[in-house]
Amino acid sequence: MSTAEVIDFQAIPLANLEPSQAVRALIEQAVELKASDLFLLSDETGLRVAIRHMGHLETLATVSREQGRTMITFLKAQAGMDIADRRRPQEGRWIFEREGDRIDLRLNIIPTLHGEDLAARILDRKLGLRTLDSLGLTRTDHQRLASLLSSPSGLILVTGPTGTGKTTTLYACLQHLNNGSRKINTLEDPVEYQLPGIRQSEVKPRLSVDFPEMLRNVLRQAPDVIMVGEIRDEETAATAVRAANSGHLVLATLHAPVAAGAVQSMRALNSHPYFLASCLLGVVAQRLVRKLCPNCRTAYDISESPDTFAEVQGLLEPGLGTFIYGPSGCDQCRNQGYKGQVGVFELMTFNRELRKMVLASTPMEDLQKQAIASGMVEFRRSAMLKIAQGLTSTEEVLRELPAEYLGLEM
Repeated sequence: MSTAEVIDFQAIPLANLEPSQAVRALIEQAVELKASDLFLLSDETGLRVAIRHMGHLETLATVSREQGRTMITFLKAQAGMDIADRRRPQEGRWIFEREGDRIDLRLNIIPTLHGEDLAARILDRKLGLRTLDSLGLTRTDHQRLASLLSSPSGLILVTGPTGTGKTTTLYACLQHLNNGSRKINTLEDPVEYQLPGIRQSEVKPRLSVDFPEMLRNVLRQAPDVIMVGEIRDEETAATAVRAANSGHLVLATLHAPVAAGAVQSMRALNSHPYFLASCLLGVVAQRLVRKLCPNCRTAYDISESPDTFAEVQGLLEPGLGTFIYGPSGCDQCRNQGYKGQVGVFELMTFNRELRKMVLASTPMEDLQKQAIASGMVEFRRSAMLKIAQGLTSTEEVLRELPAEYLGLEM
């Protein structure tokens, strides 16, 4: 079968297909739906095929244990794994060709009680990369972030849980900087998309080529800009801060719940308050929410409740704030009411007062309050803007953002 041939597995039972055909059909469907991940999950009775679509897990199909085992074996062979070893975790990569496009699949397999589970990260290069103005930032935050990126040196952190688009934001920042006048190096695990003109390196912990080792060597390459895929340990944190204080612009991700939490996370990695305060330019904290389908969203008139968006009225375009929208369902969104995702952001920029607070090791809660007082639009108001603009629903915001970040008591 040609790799470009699309099989409608919903009309043709997977049991009637050869393992290679079944796998290709499932990958085709996952790519068509713009899923971020494909899962083959073994259980007592068979194997469940699922995808992560717009951040949510959806089941595509179920097959017998025997067919599931042959499908996983086929994928292991394509990714260069040991097909006979079912007792140890394995990783691999398969470049899947589809209608002239190359889909990069990053595979991971672990043994479970009922058999092997496989997760495949889907990197579809034809989807393109986001630009700064397509991330979902407010006009003011877009201008502020662009201003931070024009700095010759310093540290910009992007923070949030796994799967909230941090790498997408970093890539958008790199594209903004990539005008040929700067030498840009990245350290990634893995390299998700190839960026022309940027020197991209992939860490390989199994070969003892980790973030600290690569970062030390990249600094000898005389870069202007360094992107660190994730700050995970004290050595990487210390080296990133040192690089930012010695004439390099450093962009990095780490895990923290809110913008001010990035400072606390760096403290937990023993970053010295003085050096951290000296180099921090800004923190982008983010979450992803599903976008309402523009074809079928339902409008609700709230003109009789003029105070609904009073907190963000000054940030809204004229005419917005008299309607809110909810999901409905149509053919274009597979009757889900949502189509695509958009970011909800906090952008914390460091002025003199905030630097003093970092130097004094001020608690995260007080840093967050001061950032808001200094003009930061926190998650609560950022989410309200997305609702007022008709981009998402109240239900979706409540589902994706913890209640305490929305000023709610549960």
